[in-house]
Amino acid sequence: MPGRPLRRSSFLVGFTGGLGVLLAYAVFLGLRNAAGILILVVIALFLAVGLYPAVVRLRVLGLSHGLAVAVVALTVVLLLCGGLVALVPPVVTQTGEFVDQLPSYVESLRRNDTVNDLVERYGLVERVRNAANADNLGRTLGGVLGGAQLVFGTVFRALTVLVLTIYFLVYFDRLRDLGYALVPASRRERVRLIGDAILAKVGAYMVGALTIALLAGTTTFVFALVVGLPYPFALAVVVAVTDLIPQIGATLGAVIVSLVGFATDLPVGIACAVFFLIYQQVENYLIYPKVMRRSVEVNEVAALVAALLGASLIGVVGALIAIPTVAAIQLVLREVVLPRQDTR
Repeated sequence: MPGRPLRRSSFLVGFTGGLGVLLAYAVFLGLRNAAGILILVVIALFLAVGLYPAVVRLRVLGLSHGLAVAVVALTVVLLLCGGLVALVPPVVTQTGEFVDQLPSYVESLRRNDTVNDLVERYGLVERVRNAANADNLGRTLGGVLGGAQLVFGTVFRALTVLVLTIYFLVYFDRLRDLGYALVPASRRERVRLIGDAILAKVGAYMVGALTIALLAGTTTFVFALVVGLPYPFALAVVVAVTDLIPQIGATLGAVIVSLVGFATDLPVGIACAVFFLIYQQVENYLIYPKVMRRSVEVNEVAALVAALLGASLIGVVGALIAIPTVAAIQLVLREVVLPRQDTR
């Protein structure tokens, strides 16, 4: 026979509450420590949702699910490799040219009387010798190792996102059906319809963003060939990649190309600034609204506010997923919340 129930003493209530606080704090610490991995998972899931319509299209053409995923993944890898091939050689070439010309730069400075006078007046040689001690060299080596760690960390995160994206594409149908199975059977069909509509909007947003970025890169490539900018394909890749970042990406790409133009020639730099000023107005007020209105049907003000909030919360990732998130919220409001409010 069970004994008498425990009385709700103040000690027992306080002890239970303390355990709850400790458990909540442990969950918080776990989420904080795993924030980097969770962000990679969100990026991979977002990419998988955007790429899944391509897998469906290939399956309609007669390919098996595994072969369709392999074709999509191989296409993504080739695009990444193409971008690296376009960007790495110019950086290596410019760095090599600077290193080769560095002795001549130093020699020209040594022959300059004004520079020699400044060196003697402020004791720059002695300061360089003092800076080149063991502690400062150790800090410099730590900075170099930190830079190498940053590079390898970025490569590791990129490979992690790529592998997770492939896995999500392979098991996309199972994961989606599992999510719908967690919903009560009486509401499962309704949730399935709304969920499929949200996934379709996310995929449409990805297609629209890639289309706008491809158009920006192509236009930049043609303009770079016309005005004679060095490495036109690399600059086009930079503009296309930065254009994927909402709100600030197009401006960032324009600044980079304009700086290259000013470094090449003053008239070329002015032409770059004028070109991007005109093109951004065309993209912001003609191309982007038409493409995104057909894709996700998001209000412009809501999209701007969501992008700013997402960027302030989790950076570039938040800005990327802000617009499809707003589209999903608008769909839920229109299909669930507002009809329920009308029936009350």
